[in-house]
Amino acid sequence: MNEKLYELCKKNEIDLSEKQLEQFQIFYDYMIEMNQVMNLTSITEEDEVILKHFYDSMSIVKYFDFKPDEYVIDVGTGAGFPGIPLKIMYPDMDIVLLDSLGKRVKFLNEVISTLHLDKITAIHGRAEDFAKPGSMRESFDLCVSRAVANLSTLSEYCLPYVKVGGHFISYKSEKINEESIAAKHAIGLLGGKVTGQREFMLPESDIYRNLFIIEKVKETPKKYPRKAGLPAREPLA
Repeated sequence: MNEKLYELCKKNEIDLSEKQLEQFQIFYDYMIEMNQVMNLTSITEEDEVILKHFYDSMSIVKYFDFKPDEYVIDVGTGAGFPGIPLKIMYPDMDIVLLDSLGKRVKFLNEVISTLHLDKITAIHGRAEDFAKPGSMRESFDLCVSRAVANLSTLSEYCLPYVKVGGHFISYKSEKINEESIAAKHAIGLLGGKVTGQREFMLPESDIYRNLFIIEKVKETPKKYPRKAGLPAREPLA
């Protein structure tokens, strides 16, 4: 796997050291092993994991002025995407991985230990709960999410974590023109401003990707996020 990942990244101007390639290999092997006893990913074939999980997670560095020492939160991280690949790329980055399923968080903590990563924390909980005042609210320079939800819902989950001047970036796998128009009011209400989209195809494929970039321009009103479940059931309009 190391050679395939190295060549793919090299062709696309992403440099990985031998140690980083080894960490990706260990991550892949352990994820596939644990996927037999718990639902981590439906993508298991090596080439597909390299492209659709590893490279996709790292693609942000090509389209956004990413600062490796930023304080980052990955909301709805699942099996650790994009958070673990970003942490492997930037060892000095301080990152929080947040997921609502305890089994996945246990897996992530085992990955963190196995890869000897520091300045990284995996937390079990709902996004709505940890963004309340007095917790991790408006603490982060950058929030990233590959979670599957509409943009209004994701913005209510994610923007409360971002400090003013920071950014929320949603990884999307489909064109979201109508969705982004519908979410524009909600984003503004939550203190955000859309600053751009970075549309591209994953290398050597017909797989579309869209990084939707939102800047935090003012504090999120204290009543957001609403109680658990509401952002998904009743997205802000």
